[in-house]
Amino acid sequence: MAEFSWLDVLASHDKGAPLLVAGLRCWHSAEIADELRALQPRLADSKVVAVLADNGPAWVMADLGIQLAGKVHLPLPAFFTQAQLRHALEHSAADTVITDTPERIGALDLGFCHTGRWQGLHWMRRVVPAVALPEGTAKISFTSGSTGAPKGVCLSREGLLDTATAVGEATLTLGLDRHLAVLPLALLLENVAGVHAALLRGITVHLPPLGEMGWQGGAGFDPARLDAVVRESDVSSLILVPELLKVWSLWLSAHARSASAGLRFVAVGGVRVAAGLLELARSRGIPAYQGYGFTEAGSVVSLNVPGDDGEDAGSPLPHVQLSVREGEVVVQARAFLGYVGGERAACGAFASGDLGHLDDRGHLHLDGRRGNLLITAYGRNVSPEWVESLLLADAGVAQAVVVGDGRPQLAALIVPSPGADSAALAALIDRVNAALPDYARVGRWLRVPSFTLENGLATGNGRPVRARVIEHHSTQIDALYAASSDETQTNDKEANDVLL
Repeated sequence: MAEFSWLDVLASHDKGAPLLVAGLRCWHSAEIADELRALQPRLADSKVVAVLADNGPAWVMADLGIQLAGKVHLPLPAFFTQAQLRHALEHSAADTVITDTPERIGALDLGFCHTGRWQGLHWMRRVVPAVALPEGTAKISFTSGSTGAPKGVCLSREGLLDTATAVGEATLTLGLDRHLAVLPLALLLENVAGVHAALLRGITVHLPPLGEMGWQGGAGFDPARLDAVVRESDVSSLILVPELLKVWSLWLSAHARSASAGLRFVAVGGVRVAAGLLELARSRGIPAYQGYGFTEAGSVVSLNVPGDDGEDAGSPLPHVQLSVREGEVVVQARAFLGYVGGERAACGAFASGDLGHLDDRGHLHLDGRRGNLLITAYGRNVSPEWVESLLLADAGVAQAVVVGDGRPQLAALIVPSPGADSAALAALIDRVNAALPDYARVGRWLRVPSFTLENGLATGNGRPVRARVIEHHSTQIDALYAASSDETQTNDKEANDVLL
């Protein structure tokens, strides 16, 4: 088999068709190829090249150029804290940084010196001893996970190519021609399943800065901006996390509008997606389809598409072998090589930590995280994601975390959507409980402020960090259960008084 090269991919596309677009600037395949060739001598002395920059054509060309040069790419999300940036750079022994925020790198005092500019980005270098990485490592993806210190996942070029190819083939018949990169390019989901999958097929990728699409850091996300960009660019596909899908759907609903008619496919992943959210999105004209994946698998593992859809995480893509062992999703793929500073990956399948099952059609259903499983005081096992998905399906709930390990009943910490009052939330709890068995019902609930990246209670894509949320609200949780216990004792005394 011939060695894969992005230059060959670019040469196979119409030289006059735009592949990367940012504002009024279009990059065609021949221009991109010339830039990749020009990058090679500049990368010659590098080993691990970090990219810390906003979305744009320069980020994509740096990514492709690093791969073409046979170097290791370390994408750094802008939402990483300084401590997380330091951890990633130190543990990977990155010797080169390409960035639009050189002051952040300089403030780390890791020995990086400014050596020039390229495509509007700063080029910074240092001399540092290399660390041992698994043979074949092409990309290191540091996942924020549930702890402050991110974990570096070493991934192979072949495995990432498998993912991009499989996503492209799964959507081949949908007539996609323009993709909008909504998520940060440093996230593997957008990098591989979005941009790489599009470029393999010659699909134009629109790359506006994240701020133009509504990302507002700690201030949240402005769905009006996203909606405007989708309409202006007339794109046919994008990838979202559930939180963005929800705020956009609610905004469309509040303004009695439907999404751009040009949209044909909106993939949603990151965490389990409530069926009610998909219904809401589709009622506003968003063709939303749930998928599933994780970093060690090279991103996407399964995907729903028109004609093969369901209230689940979709059919496994052909580049993976997926099974369920003792209730846990197990995946075998070529992407995962090991962790930075840890053991190399053993040959064979990777246990995901996700609970799930396969239905008669072979579609994957997610049931929660093995590590999140709650065991009530009565010995009943409950996946909190099950209950949370029902809560999140309602427009009145922005975020929710369900607790109750070792407790007699479950409790919910609820971040309400703007305008949702306590009476509406109480009615929602009643409706959700009516659909649940008694052991999985929410006995107590509490309104709490938003879980954000800034307060340390959410990841960069808005997913609550469960352990931190529970620790942060531990006093309030204890008070909830104390109140429940006092009420139970009062009820028991009243019952005894009647009996006597």
